[in-house]
Amino acid sequence: MVANLIKKSEKQLDFLFFYYLCSVKGLKTILYTKSSKLPVVDEENFFHSRELFEIAEQTPRQRPVMAITTDEEGRIVCHMLGIIRLRTFLFPPLFFIHFRVLGEGIYYNDSYRKEELFDEMLAKMKARMSHRTLFMEMSNMSQKMFGYKQLRQQGFFPVNWSSVHNSLHSHAPEERISAKMQKRIDTSHNKGVKTEIVTTEEDFKAFSKLLREHNFLKPKRYIPDNIFFRKLMEGQHGQLFITKYHNKVIACAACVYSMGNAYLWYTAFRRKTYRHLHPDIIIVWDVMKDAYQKGYAHMCFMDVGLPFSKNPFREFILRFGGKEQSTYRWFRFSIRWVNALLSWLYRE
Repeated sequence: MVANLIKKSEKQLDFLFFYYLCSVKGLKTILYTKSSKLPVVDEENFFHSRELFEIAEQTPRQRPVMAITTDEEGRIVCHMLGIIRLRTFLFPPLFFIHFRVLGEGIYYNDSYRKEELFDEMLAKMKARMSHRTLFMEMSNMSQKMFGYKQLRQQGFFPVNWSSVHNSLHSHAPEERISAKMQKRIDTSHNKGVKTEIVTTEEDFKAFSKLLREHNFLKPKRYIPDNIFFRKLMEGQHGQLFITKYHNKVIACAACVYSMGNAYLWYTAFRRKTYRHLHPDIIIVWDVMKDAYQKGYAHMCFMDVGLPFSKNPFREFILRFGGKEQSTYRWFRFSIRWVNALLSWLYRE
């Protein structure tokens, strides 16, 4: 009797496994590069939205690629947006092409495992990008270990990275900083330093000038064309900020809002020229306070950097009372020996 039950259970498992395989094989993934052909997708996650797709489509040296997977009935079960970037340098190589995906995408149907759907979209993107880009990058995953097996199988290797976010829903920002920092903030504000949302052409030009001057000697920091920031400012999910002192712009930032959180994407400041006014502290603080007043749950910092024991920017961000988390950024180089070498150097 026990043997019969075991055999019956095995047959049921075989049937379920066969059904699951048939369901996965019934999926169809298409890559879209033109917004005119893009179906309607969920807009809650800005990093995988039509809005960001169209912004990238209109920005020079960028090209969006949206992977959309549908079931046998043509219903969308998931989608993921990646952006091709043409990056230039002053020294050889003069340019290279980089493909980046922020987050693991959007999933609609609980009938499928997210990891399997992720693998389906990732495989399609890799097949398209392998011979067109120098390397692919997957970052800002919601969970550190999400897609670990699938990314490994697709030839990606992980690099340890730092992530910092401030919780705004449980405590006010003032409750998380030191008395010394609060005094610096109050002193700068009392001297006339103030942060404003960019709304005029004059302020936009000042924002762009400072952002590019600040990052000119930082080749690892990719700064998109002005059209990107202009469209971000005009859209529904982004705002540009500038900090002024006697009508002089001393700091700036670009922030986007997605799924109830605020994301500080780009920052720049004249820290040395206006050291006594602490423009780096003021711009981050005022943007965070703005997010808190608007009811966002978290303030997330997009690029804190590698988890070195001494990381000045990470230590600066942590002074605002945020929480540091260890995460991965995944890379895959199209040159096989380069990818093999880096996989070995960054082995765990």
